Amino acid sequence: MEDLTSEQLRAIWNQKKVPVLLRRGRGQRLRLRLPYRPDSFSWLRGDRRSIPEWDSVQRFWEVPQAWFNPLVTECLKEFKRVYIIQPYREEEKCAPACWSAMGHICECSCMGANHGSQYAGRGWKVISDAFATRSGEQKLACRLLAVS
Repeated sequence: MEDLTSEQLRAIWNQKKVPVLLRRGRGQRLRLRLPYRPDSFSWLRGDRRSIPEWDSVQRFWEVPQAWFNPLVTECLKEFKRVYIIQPYREEEKCAPACWSAMGHICECSCMGANHGSQYAGRGWKVISDAFATRSGEQKLACRLLAVS
């Protein structure tokens, strides 16, 4: 998965050759752009009960999130490639043992950034003396799946 700039993500979203699935997060419908085909609605709906909704202004389909996995499979079968844009959060790992350490040897994933600081800052969820974690801000990332 690649962390891209908003301009790069916009270019992928706006290109017309490869389907793009946009996962926006919990409780939000999946957005989809397909290369033009006259039967897009019937292809997309298939034998599903729900009806895809077309946004004629912004030119994308909205479908239930539950369609994500089947749609990826169907896009790969039909178009051989599909872009997936989705939110993610980088996760940091460290430990209270690192924060209270003496000396200069640091062997945790903070690479010494929190070493001996007595406190690594806000947002940490302490699991044990040897492990704490926190998530960064939400970003969008993109990956291209392809079959040969």
